[in-house]
Amino acid sequence: MASDTRSTKRPAEEGFLLGAELFEQISAVEGIELSDEMRARAKKAARLGLSIEPRLEEIKKAYRKT
Repeated sequence: MASDTRSTKRPAEEGFLLGAELFEQISAVEGIELSDEMRARAKKAARLGLSIEPRLEEIKKAYRKT
């Protein structure tokens, strides 16, 4: 008998990740559009292969008041 490899966590506990294209489509329905600056920052982060923490730091740095 094959072993059961399903997760015991509920889907909400596992989290959910939207791709950039799907997120953009959902945002468009909500009337939210990325600025050119936001889009450039996202492309740069993807090109550099940044994980979530460095991406968040870049976003915080862009909006931090000096």
